[in-house]
Amino acid sequence: MPPSAVSEPVVRFPADPGVGSAIRGAFGQLTTVVAYEARKLAHDPTELLLRAVQPALWLVVFGSVFTKVHAIPTGSLTYLQFLTPGILAQSVLFVAIFYGIATIRERELGIVTKFLVSPTPRVVLVGGRTLSASLRGFSQAVIVFLLALALGVTLDWSVVTVVGVFLAIILGSALFAALSMIIASLVKTQERFLGIGQLMTMPLFFASNAIYPISIMPAWLRAVTYVNPLTYLVDALRQLMIPGAGGMFPAGVDLGVLAAVALMLIWVESRLYPRMAQ
Repeated sequence: MPPSAVSEPVVRFPADPGVGSAIRGAFGQLTTVVAYEARKLAHDPTELLLRAVQPALWLVVFGSVFTKVHAIPTGSLTYLQFLTPGILAQSVLFVAIFYGIATIRERELGIVTKFLVSPTPRVVLVGGRTLSASLRGFSQAVIVFLLALALGVTLDWSVVTVVGVFLAIILGSALFAALSMIIASLVKTQERFLGIGQLMTMPLFFASNAIYPISIMPAWLRAVTYVNPLTYLVDALRQLMIPGAGGMFPAGVDLGVLAAVALMLIWVESRLYPRMAQ
């Protein structure tokens, strides 16, 4: 579901005083972009409530049924334990993959031109936009955690684990938001973007380890799974959230893969972003 249209607040970037390090200046510009996106979200809080419906259906209906029938082998985990991190990853994907439609709306309103004439480096501008997608991802995490607790799913609440989960959400949100913005920069119209976005979400979701283990997949699908970034987000979240859950790789490796792919996509979009003003 694409984000709802809201009135666009005025964006004011901090002036460069000509002193201090470039890193501090870039960080200030980055936080300005994130704050701008946070204000947009605050204008439409009902979007967060509407997005609670999908994870609720997956966990309450799908998860509860398959936990009772034992149709999918999940080792020592119940199916609800196995499914919960996958649904959180799915929610992050669905929120972020349609992020580009907001960029298309901003192009139509002339907001993109204002961004481009600012002194903010393109990579910082795009990085801030993609990182701000994690704000919606955090809201999905709260919803999924509350649902999991209501359904009796045992979660790991240690400080290190919670920090790791939020880091995974930040990286996953940035990755898929950057991919979404790349698509928006190429197609430039809402209709085409929606078609491509809807076409991508289901293959990414079903060709991952979100709702069934890789071990039961046919060989060709298993090969696709290993190049699917959602797989690494699910793998990291499952190890961090569920006590005793194993993974394909150590959680640090999963987070490293997500970070590397996110940075690559942000760099690509920083090259394509000026096309939005054309």
